[in-house]
Amino acid sequence: MRFIDEVEIEVIAGKGGDGCIAFRREKYVPRGGPSGGDGGRGGSVIFKADAARHTLLDLRYRKKYRAEKGQPGRGKDQNGRAGKDTVIPVPTGTIISDLETGDVLGDLLNPGQLLVVARGGRGGRGNMHFATSTLRAPRIAEPGRPGESRRLKLELKLLADVGVIGLPNAGKSTLISRISKARPKIADYPFTTLVPNLGVVKFKDHDSFVVADVPGLVEGSSTGAGLGHRFLKHIERCRVLLHLVEAPLSGHDPVHDLSIIEKEIGAYNPELIERPRLVAASKADLTWDRDALDVLKTAASQRNLPFLAFSAVTGQGLDHLLAKLWDLIKTGSYRE
Repeated sequence: MRFIDEVEIEVIAGKGGDGCIAFRREKYVPRGGPSGGDGGRGGSVIFKADAARHTLLDLRYRKKYRAEKGQPGRGKDQNGRAGKDTVIPVPTGTIISDLETGDVLGDLLNPGQLLVVARGGRGGRGNMHFATSTLRAPRIAEPGRPGESRRLKLELKLLADVGVIGLPNAGKSTLISRISKARPKIADYPFTTLVPNLGVVKFKDHDSFVVADVPGLVEGSSTGAGLGHRFLKHIERCRVLLHLVEAPLSGHDPVHDLSIIEKEIGAYNPELIERPRLVAASKADLTWDRDALDVLKTAASQRNLPFLAFSAVTGQGLDHLLAKLWDLIKTGSYRE
């Protein structure tokens, strides 16, 4: 499934039904009178947050959404039926903006949350409303009002408890595949992951949390290098950041890797540096440069960040990692 996180569409609410001009013609009502009913309200266009959706792909190929028109009024004081609303399901985390003004109309954060973006037009009044003591047989009725129309921009920012960040091939996809049922593509070359992956992690008996890996972060991501400029925005919706650093093998400088990603997320949004974070050295099953590992641990300590090492392949340190993440999610701090 392709991951689409930005689309532009047009929405048009339904026109209200016209009011009716009619008069009673009944055997035992000698003078009759106006009996034209009101037109029905036009349908509205509504967005609904759907936790089962993770992409805006369904909206990519349909650029215009219309709601149903209201039905016109009828004789015998009968009002027209209201038009049906058009409800558009979108993933939780979708931000909806007006393309013309740039105003944000809503941010759908909670499953089931509704947002009316175009209201249906009011139905016109029938002639039964216009009778007076001097105008007994009005031939007046109102037309239905047009519904609202807008051009919209939809932007998806993924919602996750933990965002996994790091340079390409740091082990983000491997970790998510091990601790959840997500099955991202895994290979031994950079930029294997081209879209964010979401996974639900079961922790202890009844607790769970959502993890997302953010692909494509490299030096210069905040200014457009690599793929990171497309996905940095998703980090803003993560409560905790898990910063993976590849195992410090001989000649490799893990502190440099740590600094690169810190620089990029700080340049994109300085508040992200203050987000609860955990630094973890991945691939603990390999032969490490122990001196480099000590330097990395010291660098994390100087930043007041918890540090640990783990292996997603052997499972070494995974339980400890999940426990620390859980502490950060719940309290914003961690326990040794």
